[in-house]
Amino acid sequence: MGGQHLPGITMFSCNTSTLGHSTFLLTGFPGLEASHHWVSIPINLICVFSIVGNSIILFLIRTDPALHEPMYIFLSMLAASDLGLCACTFPTMVRLFWLGARELPFDLCAAQMFFIHAFTYVESGVLLAMAFDRFVAIRDPLHYGTILTHSAMAKVGAAILVRAVLLNLPGPILLRRLLFPQISVLSHCYCLHCDLVGLACSDTKINSLFGLVSILLSLGLDSSLIVLSYALILRTVLGIASAGERLKALNTCVSHLCIVLIFYMPKLGLSVLHRVEKHSYPALAVLMANLHFLVPPFMNPIVYCVKSKQIRQGLLKRFQEKRVDVP
Repeated sequence: MGGQHLPGITMFSCNTSTLGHSTFLLTGFPGLEASHHWVSIPINLICVFSIVGNSIILFLIRTDPALHEPMYIFLSMLAASDLGLCACTFPTMVRLFWLGARELPFDLCAAQMFFIHAFTYVESGVLLAMAFDRFVAIRDPLHYGTILTHSAMAKVGAAILVRAVLLNLPGPILLRRLLFPQISVLSHCYCLHCDLVGLACSDTKINSLFGLVSILLSLGLDSSLIVLSYALILRTVLGIASAGERLKALNTCVSHLCIVLIFYMPKLGLSVLHRVEKHSYPALAVLMANLHFLVPPFMNPIVYCVKSKQIRQGLLKRFQEKRVDVP
């Protein structure tokens, strides 16, 4: 999907292709180049809010003993992955929209691609771990603390991180064997694996197969297991006799279900747009591509601050402490 050029952009020939020494040109909003400063203001505000919001979540969970529970420790992992994703995408957006710098050398582009996909896979893995957390809390509340110990959560976090690295490490290595034009135009304002593979001048079957397997073993597997977890949760909840207890149990899953939808729905929307009318609405395609990375880090802190009483209490307690300290 990433190998096709946007209308109005010069296409560069493979006759001058090189191995690992290409320069990639980032793409902003087609047709709105003169207004990039204004168009980028809301995007930059979203990025700044995402960084501040997730930093606050991390700070609260780290400093408040009441939040040292499995659910909130997994939330801190999610916030950390969101910060990593912001750190990967924000710099190139600022360079493109505010400084007009479109050029990105091959090595920097490949590194950005690795970290973007790695943090995305980490976030997907954490969402799966949080689904398991909710299942254990509802299915076996008496043994919740003994099953999800700090040691067990550390192992889960390490496994998620190792999987993300292993599934993405071959990507940049395999890209180095491909020939690219000396100058290639990207479809977005950051580097993605599918985009780079589509721009290559040489055979990309191995790269495409790797990309497919990587997605199936991460996002595909995680989303399937999350659906299975919620099916088991629903089955368990329906077995509870009291209607009030059933509602209470389901309410503990609302925050997680919201961030799962926030994570997967923009990706589904972008995929549909790329396959239907990408070239008819290039600016919309670019906007959706940006939002599908920007929305989850932006919305996750909001969802948990709104839905979690413990997070709100921790935040209120910090503000009260600051007010006491000021005099």
